[in-house]
Amino acid sequence: MSGVNISDLNVGEALPERSHTATNVSLFLYNAAIWNPHRIHYDEPYTTNVEKHPGVVIDGPLQGDWLNQVVVNWMGESGTLIQFNYSNRRASYLGETLTSGGAITAIDTDAGLVDMEIYIKNENGDVITPGTAQVKIS
Repeated sequence: MSGVNISDLNVGEALPERSHTATNVSLFLYNAAIWNPHRIHYDEPYTTNVEKHPGVVIDGPLQGDWLNQVVVNWMGESGTLIQFNYSNRRASYLGETLTSGGAITAIDTDAGLVDMEIYIKNENGDVITPGTAQVKIS
């Protein structure tokens, strides 16, 4: 989408969802890029035997990046991300397909502001990473 027109938006309107399936390689590269050496994100024997997780853990910050992308892709060139926050509430593991998305919760046409709730859902449809964002539409 190249951009949105605030007069075309409605409260409750969904942002396009995106599916994400991390791999060992993508997690290793992501953690290398952010200088995160924690082995739970790439070393399965360590993760399961020492940390006692059921599998390699998908990074919380990576999920935050996926949330950011869903908002930025939706607003296109017509918007500026003003506020963004999220909270990782439940772990997710390699092999799971996660879905990012959201919905518009408020529109201030005069100020050009759009508020939204955003989320990462697991394969069961449970929100494991909720968040909010505010976009200024120009």
